[in-house]
Amino acid sequence: MSLPELEPATGGRPEALQRSAPRARVGLEHAGIAAILALSAVLEFVKLGQNGYANTFYSAAVKSMLRSWHDFFFVASDPNGFITVDKPPLALWLQALSAKVFGFSTLSLIVPEGVCAVLAVALLYRLMAPRFGKLAALAAAFALAVFPSFVAVSRDNGVDPLLILLMLAGAGAALAAIDSGRLRWLVGSAVAVGLAFNTKSLAALLCVPGIGLGYFVCAPGSIRRRAAQLLAAGAVLAAVSLSWSLAVDLTPASQRPYVGGSINNSELQLEFGYNGFGRVGGQEGGPGSSTKARFSEAQLAPLVRPAPTPAQRRYIAAQLREHPPAKIAPAPSSGRASEALPFGGTRSPLRIFSQSLGDQAGWLIPLALIGMLAVGLAIKGRRDRRAAALFVLGGWFLVELATLDFSAGIVHPYYASPIGPGVAAMVGAGAAAIASFVRRPQSPRALPAYALAVLAVVSTVAVQWVLIDRERDPLWWRIPLVALSLLALIAIPVARERAGWAVALAVGALMVAPMVYSFSVWLAPVDGTFPVAGPHNHAGYGGVDTNPFDLQDDVGLIGFLRSHGASGRYPLLTQSSDQASPLILLGLRASADGGYGASDPALSNGRLASLVAAAQARYLLIDGPYASRGSNSGVNAARLVCPEIRQAVWAPGTTVSLLGGSYLLDCAGRAAELRRPRQFALQYLRTHPHDHHPL
Repeated sequence: MSLPELEPATGGRPEALQRSAPRARVGLEHAGIAAILALSAVLEFVKLGQNGYANTFYSAAVKSMLRSWHDFFFVASDPNGFITVDKPPLALWLQALSAKVFGFSTLSLIVPEGVCAVLAVALLYRLMAPRFGKLAALAAAFALAVFPSFVAVSRDNGVDPLLILLMLAGAGAALAAIDSGRLRWLVGSAVAVGLAFNTKSLAALLCVPGIGLGYFVCAPGSIRRRAAQLLAAGAVLAAVSLSWSLAVDLTPASQRPYVGGSINNSELQLEFGYNGFGRVGGQEGGPGSSTKARFSEAQLAPLVRPAPTPAQRRYIAAQLREHPPAKIAPAPSSGRASEALPFGGTRSPLRIFSQSLGDQAGWLIPLALIGMLAVGLAIKGRRDRRAAALFVLGGWFLVELATLDFSAGIVHPYYASPIGPGVAAMVGAGAAAIASFVRRPQSPRALPAYALAVLAVVSTVAVQWVLIDRERDPLWWRIPLVALSLLALIAIPVARERAGWAVALAVGALMVAPMVYSFSVWLAPVDGTFPVAGPHNHAGYGGVDTNPFDLQDDVGLIGFLRSHGASGRYPLLTQSSDQASPLILLGLRASADGGYGASDPALSNGRLASLVAAAQARYLLIDGPYASRGSNSGVNAARLVCPEIRQAVWAPGTTVSLLGGSYLLDCAGRAAELRRPRQFALQYLRTHPHDHHPL
């Protein structure tokens, strides 16, 4: 089945023209996919340099990984190899290899993601064409190329573009296995999905239910043979998926960095806990969390904030006289949200249309769902090649949709990007199925197919109307959408054999809105942490993705540390990676002792005391982003016993606190107190009662 024929029947035409018609059609189809791939490349690479280092957490990690093969293998997040990134290694390995070959730069980190995106569009076309026709494949490829969330993440240096490409590769190998019944293709699928697991943990396995069910139902051979082959492929999948994690966990903890994001220094616990079932069942830091925080209220608030010494008071006064605090003018309104929307909203079947997910992934959901139904009606038996694609690609789509809608843990807006291939495939396949029915007016399925077309178009137009209205776009923008869709619905019963073109017109009209939102990625730098498309969503700053005032503080802090004895192995320990990453990119060997979430138990007070005693560490930057989630015993001890260096000392001339309220502690000479922080705090309070106040 395919979308409408490009040429009418050739009867009565000269034989030479009849022979040339298929060639002309092939030429047009090749030109079509070339144009779509060019469009994808334009969306991904135009003005890419404005994004700077994008996700500075990953960029700083890649810079750190280039220091040694040890840090490369364990994906250390800092140049001292103290703690790892809280993700598997494959995407960061790809970025590090690119930086090794082309030099460490913003583009060498981000271009590989754009390449993965263009390859994913091409691969989806290749999977769709032999099963639904080349025009359906073109429609699917176009829908993926302009899928807003997919475009946004592919202009960032995150892990999702490689994840999507590997999941598509796994789906393609599975479809080849279903066609042939050969185990080697099924094993190839398992290897691809296993590599995807080593890119983003359990998120890679969301395509597995569709693959397994598709092979079990549609592959040739007896049920026993199919089951045995699936078990063999499952063993390969487990072996590939867990290979790196086991290598990390079997390495003695003293010979590798702490596993960032884990609670017990285990990569397996991270992958199946925080990065796995925790995302679905609820976890600390996400809406609807069911997991309790690991730290008490007493641990979250320090007991003592030591007052500055007389010498520090004199220095602060002199600095304030020489460098009066800056008066910061409010930033001009850009028409964009002042803050990112980090979560997907309340769990429900409609969460895909929520404030943070709708304009990233909701545009074509009704069309894709009804398209699945149309494909199901068109299938003729389990060995119909379309049946396998429906199970594999449609199953992937449904599992992703259910996960986005009903997960109780963290669901960031860019988590919607892996649903893009499934949505695009079902849009193209569904359009082909509906077109095949309505082109034959005498078919008993023509009327139900027309009803499906009306339902698909009307429901999708309604969703797009709501999404456009919510973004405050003017009314005129929606008029062509409604007019073209209405025209297409009227033309379907009138055009008869040519009705497929009317279906194509409706599908094309419904792709305009997501395409416009995808093109908006050129308007401003991407938000590196929460990459989204859309002209009104929060944007990043470019560079090290830090606002100019915090960047000024970063530079001041680096200068202070370099001139005040920060010469040990750890010139600066920070509570979170969000504090450390810009500093690493600016040239400081900072290490996040609390990992990305600020609360990893990677630094005990005993270890901190030993580092301070050996002059390997002295300064700590604490609080800041995510500090409310808790901290570790090293940070808690430092809060109690280490004097603060006021911001006027290390970043004079500004009243803006570094990274949302961070402050600097000097632990020199405090090793003994760090080993017994509570006793020190009680003694201090008895002798300095006026210094007792919460931060």
